[in-house]
Amino acid sequence: MNIDGNAKMLRIYLGETDKWQGQSLYDAIVEMLKKNGIAGATVTRGIEGFGRKSRIHTASILRLSQDLPVIIEAVDNEDRIRKILPDISDMVTGGLITLEDVEIVKYCSDTSEDSK
Repeated sequence: MNIDGNAKMLRIYLGETDKWQGQSLYDAIVEMLKKNGIAGATVTRGIEGFGRKSRIHTASILRLSQDLPVIIEAVDNEDRIRKILPDISDMVTGGLITLEDVEIVKYCSDTSEDSK
C-alpha cells in the first residue's frame, strides 16, 4: 500500500475499561480498523487525564486508577477513514472522536521484515 500527501488522522479517546461485545473496546476498534484495510493504528495508554465527567484518572501510586485514558490513532486516506466512521461512532458510547488533516511525508515497510 502506498500512501502519501494529504490524509486524515482519526483519534479516539476512551477509558481502558470500556468494552465492546465483551472485549476491550480499544482491541475491538483496532481489529475493525485492520479488517477494513486501514494503513495502521496505534493505541497509547495515558498516565493521567479527565473527560466529560471531570473525574481525574491517574497512574499515580497515591491514586491508582483502574480506568486510565486510552488514545487510538489511525492515519489513512480520507475515503477509507470516512467509510469506517459510522462503525466507530456506534462502538464509542462514551469518549471523544476527532478527525484532522495530516500530511504523510513517508509511509513504507521494510520488505525484508515482511517476508519473515
